[in-house]
Amino acid sequence: MKVVEHFLSIQGEGLQMGRLTYFVRGAGCNLRCSWCDTGYALSDSDATMDLSVDELMDIIGDVGSVCFTGGEPLHQKDAVEFLQRLADAGKTTVLETNGSMDLSVVPSSPNIIISMDVKCPSSGMQDRVRISNLAYLSRKDQLKFVIADRTDLEYAETFLREHPVDTNVIFSPVGGVSLGMLAEEVVDRKLDVRVLPQLHKIIWGDRKGV
Repeated sequence: MKVVEHFLSIQGEGLQMGRLTYFVRGAGCNLRCSWCDTGYALSDSDATMDLSVDELMDIIGDVGSVCFTGGEPLHQKDAVEFLQRLADAGKTTVLETNGSMDLSVVPSSPNIIISMDVKCPSSGMQDRVRISNLAYLSRKDQLKFVIADRTDLEYAETFLREHPVDTNVIFSPVGGVSLGMLAEEVVDRKLDVRVLPQLHKIIWGDRKGV
C-alpha cells in the first residue's frame, strides 16, 4: 500500500464525526478537483512509505474506528484486502471514495461505511460520477456533496431528484467551515439532507496529519 500519511485523530466528517479514528491516506487519485484540499496525495509519487496490509493492521492496533482515505483509496491495489481485514477485525471503517471507481469490489460488511462523493460543477469533475455505484449504498452509508455556490446546490438538488437514494445525504461547504449560506438554502428548499462542517478544520485549521 502506497501511503502518504497515517495518524490517530478524531473523525471530522460525516456520520462518525467526533469519533476517535485511525486515518490511513493512500497515494494517488484519478480525479483533479479544483478545490481539492489533499493535493499532496494526488500521485503515487507522493507516497512517503510503502506498507503491507499486515504492517498497517499492526500500526492501527486496537483502535476501533478506521478511515481509509486518499487521494482515492480504491486506487490502491491492496485496497480490497485491507478493507476485508479491517472488517474481519471488527473495526468500523469509513471508506472515503470519490464516486468514480467501481464500488462492487468493496466487501459487503456491516462494519464498512461507504462515504461516496458526488462531484458538483465547481469541482470540474461532475461528469465522472459512476451512477451505478448508488446501488451499493445502504442506510449505514453516506452520499456527500461538497457545495461551493448555488450552482452546486441546484446541481445536487437535481441529482437527488433524478437519482433518489436510500442512504444518508450530506451537504458540506467547500473549505468545510462556512455553513451559513448552505444551511439557509437547505432550509428554504426543505431538503432532507444533513448540513455538516469539517470538524477537524474548525479545531486545527488546514494542518496536515490531524
